[in-house]
Amino acid sequence: MEQTLEFTPRGVCSRKITVVYEGDIVKKIIFTGGCPGNTQGVAKLAQGRKIDELIELLDGTLCGSKGTSCPDQLAQALKQIKA
Repeated sequence: MEQTLEFTPRGVCSRKITVVYEGDIVKKIIFTGGCPGNTQGVAKLAQGRKIDELIELLDGTLCGSKGTSCPDQLAQALKQIKA
C-alpha cells in the first residue's frame, strides 16, 4: 500500500518535499520550490529505487556553502521514513 511523507526541508530553496513510497521503494517525489530542472531530475532518478540506496547516494550532498542541498534534504526525508 502506498504511503506519503510530506517533509519540510531546511537550508534550501525548496519549501516542501513529498515522497510517495511503497514498502522500501520510492514511487514518486515532488519538490515544491527550488531549482526546477535539478529537483525534477533528482525526482525522476529516484523513482523505483530503494530508500536505502537513495540515502546512501544523496546523504551529504552539498550546494555551495549551504551545508546541505535539495538531494541531501531528500535523504533526510527518507531517513524519517526509515525511523
